[in-house]
Amino acid sequence: MSALTWAVAAVVTDDTGRVLLCRQGRGERRYALPGGRLRPAESPVRAALRDIRAETGWEIELVDLVGVYHLTSPMASALAGRAGPLPDVLVHVFRARAAGLRPSAEPPPGCRLSWHDPAALPAAVTPLTRAAVTDAVAGRSGVLRDAPSTPGPPDEAGRPGVLRDAPSTPGPPDEAGRPGVGQPPEQRGEAAAGSPYRP
Repeated sequence: MSALTWAVAAVVTDDTGRVLLCRQGRGERRYALPGGRLRPAESPVRAALRDIRAETGWEIELVDLVGVYHLTSPMASALAGRAGPLPDVLVHVFRARAAGLRPSAEPPPGCRLSWHDPAALPAAVTPLTRAAVTDAVAGRSGVLRDAPSTPGPPDEAGRPGVLRDAPSTPGPPDEAGRPGVGQPPEQRGEAAAGSPYRP
């Protein structure tokens, strides 16, 4: 079993419904959701507010938790170096709104921010980002999903695919009309007990 890292990210939208993405570095880097790692004794909520402001300069309002995504590298053992296998990452992904019309601070160099229509995300987007934006736009909450660190085979439109252990559609809505919320994982179309999700 590899090490486990806790991280946070957010599907941050503006008043028009566009999603804020960050493209790190130069060259063929992929777009990703803003976020970062938790510090010792820090809650995911505090980490999300801190990391997203530090990375983007935007103040955000957290709306709810889209889900927890288990990010793994299918080649973890093959890519292991002297320090052992690459860590598994559990990412708390929140639904959030940008507070204000512009960032309250300048983002640090290295992160190129841009707003995107969620129905037309760039091709060079991480699998976690594609899965989380899809879930957030569909109104899902409480999602538990595996997301590989590398994209799967392309879909019918030629976009890089996302490998999932769970189907992308939730189970029937609960009494309040929320899709699949409050149901056991197997009824939401997700893995049941004994699945690869680790607490």
